[in-house]
Amino acid sequence: MRIVNLARWIAIGAVVGGLAGASSALLLETLDRATELRTEHGWLLWLLPVAGFVTALGYHLVGGRASRGSDLILDEIHTDTAWLPRRMAPLIFVATAVSHLFGASVGREGTAVQMSGSLADGWLNRVLRLRGDDRRTLLITSIAGGFGAVFGVPIAGCVFGLEVQAADRIRHDAIVPALTASVLGDRLVAALGVDHAVVAALPRVDLDLVLGAQLALAGVAFGLAARLFAGAVHGLRAVLRRTVTWAPARPLIGGLAVIGLTYAVGTRDYLGLSLPLIAAGVAGSIATFAFAWKLLFSTISIGSGFFGGEVTPLFVIGATLGATLGEAFGDPSLFAAVGYAAVFGAAANTPIACVVLGVELFGSGAIVPLAIGCVVAYSVSLGSGIYTAQHGVATAGAKPS
Repeated sequence: MRIVNLARWIAIGAVVGGLAGASSALLLETLDRATELRTEHGWLLWLLPVAGFVTALGYHLVGGRASRGSDLILDEIHTDTAWLPRRMAPLIFVATAVSHLFGASVGREGTAVQMSGSLADGWLNRVLRLRGDDRRTLLITSIAGGFGAVFGVPIAGCVFGLEVQAADRIRHDAIVPALTASVLGDRLVAALGVDHAVVAALPRVDLDLVLGAQLALAGVAFGLAARLFAGAVHGLRAVLRRTVTWAPARPLIGGLAVIGLTYAVGTRDYLGLSLPLIAAGVAGSIATFAFAWKLLFSTISIGSGFFGGEVTPLFVIGATLGATLGEAFGDPSLFAAVGYAAVFGAAANTPIACVVLGVELFGSGAIVPLAIGCVVAYSVSLGSGIYTAQHGVATAGAKPS
């Protein structure tokens, strides 16, 4: 009986992984093209407020429960009330593509996870009819598949799905389908010829007391950055809800702010995913306050209602902050890699997943520094987070718009 159940969940995980991989491949290719078009046609930035207004209006009119995004998936893991809306996948796909085309400083993880969740629960589960613990396992599997596929980190994707649903509990009962979905989703993305951004592997790091102390200090800074980001995004959302009662108007205001900030800073490096900043940070060549600018651009974009995700901005903030600290500590590349993983791990309350993510991206030679940075950052940030529906987390302005 156990073997039959195991085979059943491997099969379900494989189907979910296929859905996650196909949708993530489409998303990655679309965002690459949107970024190219925005870079080639700088005038598109001037339409960002209108783009934000139109996408928010669409969600306002037809989004319904889908407007809650990733938090809806986490809520359903805990409450098991109703299938995820089938419209969630196409809505978030289009809205994210629009955000990137016109220059909002947002990410892609939220989109990949929502698409995977909607396809798995909103479509597949209407045939399977899974409820209770089985449905919770399916939803965790969809998160793992979406995360692993979109970032090319299959093991971290599995752990992230198990870890993210609550800040104080890992659901090991979903490990088989979660791993299946994450690995197959990642392999499907690769088979479709979609490449992930490549980062350099780090050499083996010999830890001593001085480096350990430096990593611990950096971990404190990474945890504070995570708290600042989460608090700023939730706080801005709360302020705009009180002062701008009509939701579609909020990204209109945010888009104008991003345009003004872009011309004030004098660079477009902080628009969209800002992946070149990660490469620059790991290479040890980054502007001192790049992390602060990316944090500000992303806070305005996400807090005012543009669609995408928080994860890639957090990667950028962490890598650039780490590179800045590494200049003082003598190893910008190492600290950029640790910051890349640690700031997101602290903000998402998923330190184990982010240690694994760091190893998958930067190699096992830096596993101990990654663990120190991620665990310290998580300890500093614990109690706050970017996901309002994550159990064990307190956030400002958690009420959905």
